[in-house]
Amino acid sequence: MLELSVFAVASAGIVAISWTSLANPRAHGFYRFFAFESILALVVLNARQWFSHPFAVRQILSWMLLAASAALAAHGFHLLRVVGKPEGRVENTTRLVRVGAYRHIRHPLYCALILLGLGALLKGPSLVSGGVALVMVGALIATARAEEAENLAKFGDAYAAYMKDTRMFLPFPGSRAAGRER
Repeated sequence: MLELSVFAVASAGIVAISWTSLANPRAHGFYRFFAFESILALVVLNARQWFSHPFAVRQILSWMLLAASAALAAHGFHLLRVVGKPEGRVENTTRLVRVGAYRHIRHPLYCALILLGLGALLKGPSLVSGGVALVMVGALIATARAEEAENLAKFGDAYAAYMKDTRMFLPFPGSRAAGRER
């Protein structure tokens, strides 16, 4: 019952934050809402197992993913604030960021959310939490695609060139930007 209450209260907060985006299925915030809800569901579903068996391989992998998520999110937000020169909210950058993690991947913050969700999944893997994780990944892919359409409209050819040089979420070895000077 506690988990359901936590989910309901936190969901109300996510709805409040996402309210304007929910009316526009073309906006990246529309899909991001479903990603946030999925991550919340993963955390709530696995909350009772968060600290159980602390030295189990899945727990160690989970903590590694969660730490990587936090580090990547902090790095991404810092670059958006400092290099992107946002107007108002951090996502409303006035300059295209192509340094740091953004040199290799276009969506470090969404990658951080995927790592967060996968870390939460590993706390208590099950068919249900696996299904929720798939919804989360799908929602984040849709979020990134919607945001890329917005960025193409905002930054034009510069963003189109950036898309050719980078990957969406994962900088695989041999990725387009690997080894290039900027």
